[in-house]
Amino acid sequence: MYFRTGPVRPWLESRSDRGLGIILFLSAGFWGLYWVPLRSLTSAGISDAWSVTILNSFPLIFLLPWLMFNWSRLRANVIRIAVIGAVCGIGLSFYAMGLVASNVVRATILFYLTPVWATIIGVIWLAEPLRTGRFLAIGLGFAGLACLLSGNDENTLPLNIGDLLALLSGVFWAAGAACIKKWPSMPVAGTVTALFVSTAVTSVGLGTFLLAEPLPDPRLLLSALPIVLPASLLILLPTAYLILWISRRLFPGRVGLLMMSEVLVAILSASIFLPEEVLTGWQWAGVVVILAACVTDVVLDPTSGGPRLPDRPAHSPTTEGPPPPGQGKLMRDM
Repeated sequence: MYFRTGPVRPWLESRSDRGLGIILFLSAGFWGLYWVPLRSLTSAGISDAWSVTILNSFPLIFLLPWLMFNWSRLRANVIRIAVIGAVCGIGLSFYAMGLVASNVVRATILFYLTPVWATIIGVIWLAEPLRTGRFLAIGLGFAGLACLLSGNDENTLPLNIGDLLALLSGVFWAAGAACIKKWPSMPVAGTVTALFVSTAVTSVGLGTFLLAEPLPDPRLLLSALPIVLPASLLILLPTAYLILWISRRLFPGRVGLLMMSEVLVAILSASIFLPEEVLTGWQWAGVVVILAACVTDVVLDPTSGGPRLPDRPAHSPTTEGPPPPGQGKLMRDM
C-alpha cells in the first residue's frame, strides 16, 4: 500500500488527530465485541481453542500473500517482526481463550491489567523510570486483582483456566508492546501478519496439547462460515491494522484512554446479552479499581503526552526499494 507524502495525500493521512482518535475509539470498541463471534462458534459445537484458531486464521488469506509479495523488503527486519507478532499473538490467543472459557467481563478486566505488567517490563527491560504515578497504578492494579479474584459465590462462574489465561494474556501483550516501543518502525502489516499467525498457532497448541480438544467436524466449519468470514475479514483484520497504525501517530496517553472503549463495550454487551454471567459486589469493585489503575497510569505518567512516533521518511533504504515515479514521493507504510 502506498501513501503519498507530496502535495496529494490519501484520506486517512490527511485527517486531524481528532479524526484518527475517533477511528481508534471505534476500532477498539469493535474489539469489545470480540467475544460475540467466539461464543457463537462455541455454541455451534466447535470447541474453545479451535474457535479461536478458526476466527483468527481467515485474515491470513490476505496477509500471507502480501507477506510473500513484500518479503524482499521485510527480510532485514523479519526477526523483530516475528518476535513482536509471536509475543502479541500469544497474548491475543490467551485473551480469546479467556473470553470463551471464563466470564467475559472478568476476562476482559484481567487482560486490562496490562499497564501494570507494561510498567514492570519497561523498568526492567527498557530502563524506564519508575515514578509516583506508576507506583500508584501498580498498587491499584494489584488491589483490583485481589478483589476480582475473590468473593465468588454460588451464582458466579468459578475461577478456571480461562481466568489464568486471561491474566497471562496481559503479561504477553505488555511484553509485545515493549517490543513495539523498542522497535517502533516495523511495518504495520508485517506485524499484523505475524500477530494472526502466532494467535492461530498458539490456539492450535492449546487445543491439541493442553486441552486435548478434538478436531472440529468439517460440517461445523462450513456452517460457521457466515459467522467467521464477516467477523474475521470485515472487523478483526481492518481494526487490528488501524489500531496499530494509528497508535504510532497519536500520543501514548491518548491512545490508552481511547482504547478503553473496548472495556466499556465488552462490559455493556456482556451485561445485556449474558445476564447469567454475574459478578459479585467485590468483583465489580475490582473492575472499577483496575480501570482506575489504567487511567492513573495514563494521566499521571509524564511521558504519556509524548513523544509519539514521527512520520516515517518518504523513502527509507533499509525497508524499501527505490520510490516509484509520479507526483510527489511515495512511501510504503505496511
